[in-house]
Amino acid sequence: MEHADPSRRRGPRQSADGRVEVAFTVNGTAERLRVDPRTTLLDALRERLELTGTKKGCDRGQCGACTVHVDGRRVLSCLTILAAVDGREVTTVEGLATGGRLHPVQRAFIECDGLQCGFCTPGQIMSAVAVLREGSAGTDAEIREAMSGNVCRCGAYPNIVEAVKQARS
Repeated sequence: MEHADPSRRRGPRQSADGRVEVAFTVNGTAERLRVDPRTTLLDALRERLELTGTKKGCDRGQCGACTVHVDGRRVLSCLTILAAVDGREVTTVEGLATGGRLHPVQRAFIECDGLQCGFCTPGQIMSAVAVLREGSAGTDAEIREAMSGNVCRCGAYPNIVEAVKQARS
């Protein structure tokens, strides 16, 4: 017979009205939300926590505009149910800057003009931070492959690659 490990997360609790209570950390701040169990991380961030840097692009996980980090790994927040982040740490583009100083990737995107309309930029930046952390930003081709889940309709790809390379240095 298998015994439950008390150190394991138990997950969110469902109330009598069908809502779930989810406790998690966003950009270093503890949050607790009671939501419909179908609520996505993206919708909770934008609508409940007013963190609108994360964009809703396709809402199908195909464009990457909604990329955030959960426990340091990039995820598509439009496909992530909020209940799945119970007890976890979420970082959005707003949480990258520290002490009023932009993250090196944010600075590189500005310096290399790695954006045009800016809609995809938060997701591109979050992916670039993860790509650099993962160590998959060697050659230009490797950067393009590692960033391929993020679509830029304006076509700023060459400048995005330059920004990743600059931030890598």
